[in-house]
Amino acid sequence: MKKLILGLATASLLFACKTQNVQLPEKPVTAHLDLVNVSNDKVTVTVDPDRFTKDTTSFFIPKTVPGTYSTDNYGKFSENFRALNYKGEPMDFKKVDENTWMITNAKNLDKVVYEVNDSFDWENEGGTYSMAGTNILKDKNFLLNLHGFVGYFDGMTEKKYHLEIERPTKLIPGTSLTLNESVTGNNPAISTDIFDVDRYFDVIDHPIMYAKADTAKIDVQGMEVLLDVYSPNGKYSAQDLKPAIEKMISAQKSFLGDINNTDKYAILLYLAEDDKPDAGNFGALEHHTSTVVVLSESMPKEALENSLTDIVSHEFFHIITPLSVHAEEIHYFDYNDPKMSEHLWMYEGVTEYFANLFQVNQGLIDNQEFYNRMTDKISVSQRFDDTVPFTEMSKNILEEPYKDMYYNVYMKGALIGMALDIRLRELSGGQMGILDLMKKLSEKYGKDQPFKDENLIPTIVELTYPEIQDFFDQYVSGSTPIPYEQFFEKVGLYKKEVMSEVGFFLKGQTPYIRPNQETGELIFREMELNTFLNDLGVKSGDILVSINGTAYNLQNVYGLISASQEWKEGDDITMVIKRDGKEMELSGKITTPMDSQEKLVENQNADGVQMELRHAWLKG
Repeated sequence: MKKLILGLATASLLFACKTQNVQLPEKPVTAHLDLVNVSNDKVTVTVDPDRFTKDTTSFFIPKTVPGTYSTDNYGKFSENFRALNYKGEPMDFKKVDENTWMITNAKNLDKVVYEVNDSFDWENEGGTYSMAGTNILKDKNFLLNLHGFVGYFDGMTEKKYHLEIERPTKLIPGTSLTLNESVTGNNPAISTDIFDVDRYFDVIDHPIMYAKADTAKIDVQGMEVLLDVYSPNGKYSAQDLKPAIEKMISAQKSFLGDINNTDKYAILLYLAEDDKPDAGNFGALEHHTSTVVVLSESMPKEALENSLTDIVSHEFFHIITPLSVHAEEIHYFDYNDPKMSEHLWMYEGVTEYFANLFQVNQGLIDNQEFYNRMTDKISVSQRFDDTVPFTEMSKNILEEPYKDMYYNVYMKGALIGMALDIRLRELSGGQMGILDLMKKLSEKYGKDQPFKDENLIPTIVELTYPEIQDFFDQYVSGSTPIPYEQFFEKVGLYKKEVMSEVGFFLKGQTPYIRPNQETGELIFREMELNTFLNDLGVKSGDILVSINGTAYNLQNVYGLISASQEWKEGDDITMVIKRDGKEMELSGKITTPMDSQEKLVENQNADGVQMELRHAWLKG
């Protein structure tokens, strides 16, 4: 083929009337990560662009990335930045801010080189979420959320990227990204993985976790699911967790029906150690075809499986929104000067609602458990200002005072989804719910066609019913709190005060303990405590010192929750608390903790219309 092209080119030169300009193929941006020569938990990164035609350029590492809705300044983890010309000589540059380097004489720029620190080792992880952070553990584990490693040049986010990751051969990549090839040279202990993607978004949309092989492959209705697990002490393996993940994804696929268009999905599970500097906050971050999950290795298996079901299902449902249905602000995301969309109620709220609805729909939980979860969300959401329009909060989520309201997207955002679902079922006689709406929106838009922010609500009204405009005007764009009792009445539910089982240290999503941020001490809150704590003699205001000889504080509070989930009724327990400055020992037996809760229950006298609507809502 090369010879034929050369022959044709020669002929064109012989017979053409004038000289032809030969257009050279555009060179991709090449990013090289060295996971072999690691020193002080730092990875050297080289980014080599095509030639510049302008005199000045800027190099960026993201300030914000999609899915986090926070300002994190990932550039702060980079140091020893160098700009090199084609002779390998250092060039002048100016560091503009934590995430930006300006380089003059850009026509001479060959590449930039810098070192990236491990965010898990930073105090409080530099204020970033663990699931969006980075781990560098030489020869053991590399958690590559690539927005923390690979930057981009001004105006070059739409250029192709060529990734070269040099790594110890014994560590294999877990990712949904297609591996072009893996090259091993003269040293069999070192390999280089090659990946090619279409644009910078695809770089940060495909996290990679390198670790010793611990992968389970699951086929779910034609979709390949990869589960990669890093458990530093070998407590869990991918095979241990495979059945729970398979059950969950199968239920999600059945719930979604033909709305899903993903044929490959990767779950990268990093299990943190509680007693060492490590990931300190738990959860997950979504991507188009994968999710990074960070949880505690000390969790009992049942608790870990339950957390995976709740957390991973939420992330998986992001394949609908914002990944398939999203605004221009997300599609053309500006990583260093982001403009936020108005519709967090949909991106995070509806996603969180689906993560709960599918479980009752598919029989993973019963009706009462689903009602309990929605009631908990109402309770937590009402701690926030219930009159702030959700679209206003969403648009300004990076700014004060709105950024402190972000957690409410998982509470009231999900409740907006629930109320909208019930209203759609009511207007359609049970035939249409919010999943049907999202399917219509996916068909209208899709991952490559964003909508204008201001057009989404009118489009939803057009696809559903005129009355839905009033719903948005009042409860989403407006300041009217959602009258939950009215919506529950439509499906034959009402609230009732009952004594029920709670956690030893958690009442739904409300903890019985709070941390003193200055001292790290755990203090029992000023609230009615559960029967177990009362019987043991604990009082509000007491400081927890230790339980059965293990000291607890803010640093290992997750270990406390995990340990309590393995307690057995009737076992002895000794708790040391501090009251009025003096330590006291409280001893007794472990009993089932009970507390009075306002629960949502089914009205046994509901009429036929209410019962049919409830069935359509929950079972679809």
